[in-house]
Amino acid sequence: MEYKYKRIILKLSGEAMSEKRGGEIVNPFDTKFLHTMVSVIGKLVEDGVQVGVVTGGGNVFRGASAKEFTRARADDMGMLVTMLNSLAVENLLNKSGVKAVTLSAVEMNKVAQLFTKERAEEYFAKGYVVIIGGGTGNPYFSTDTAAVLRACEVNADAVFLAKNVDAVYNADPNKVPDAVRYTEISCHKLVDDMLGAIDLTASMIALNAKMPMLLFSLKDPDNILKAARGEPVGTTITTTE
Repeated sequence: MEYKYKRIILKLSGEAMSEKRGGEIVNPFDTKFLHTMVSVIGKLVEDGVQVGVVTGGGNVFRGASAKEFTRARADDMGMLVTMLNSLAVENLLNKSGVKAVTLSAVEMNKVAQLFTKERAEEYFAKGYVVIIGGGTGNPYFSTDTAAVLRACEVNADAVFLAKNVDAVYNADPNKVPDAVRYTEISCHKLVDDMLGAIDLTASMIALNAKMPMLLFSLKDPDNILKAARGEPVGTTITTTE
């Protein structure tokens, strides 16, 4: 099978990893879904694609929306949640026979090695899925920004933003029935129109680094494979005018 992208950073929405009933999260981990996702990642690795993973934390705690805490401390808590999610994905991958390692943007030697570009490269070369937790290691930055930043650092071919939404729209499709759905959009337009599908800082980093992004729904994990093959899925975000 031919793949368009040889090294990707896959951003997994934390909320999409959760089990829901009636729209409410009842379990931070939907294990059936996660096992399916792990098999998809395993397929990519088996076919020679190098995969890095950055997780969100919305299945447990979203720092930016926790008004009862100071923003900096809430973001610290959110970074710890991404480590919880990273270790969960790592464990399931290893149990399924896919070599995986978690690196952390913040020091926590008991559970993960500190992320460096060189360490990530060593593990990619050995065929590991490299999971990078802890966000950027600093407050006030989203996990979307962390994913784009890591993609730039490890010279990935693209960032895959696997989210709860299926594409970029010009308005919230849940509130605006005739919202326009984009199959392709430039990062310039995304930023200029402040469409909000992706964190503005992440968009600016991607634009400056000319890092392509693909946004699609994680509801069907096979979308990851389709995106890696270059098949139309979700929205392709280009870095050209």
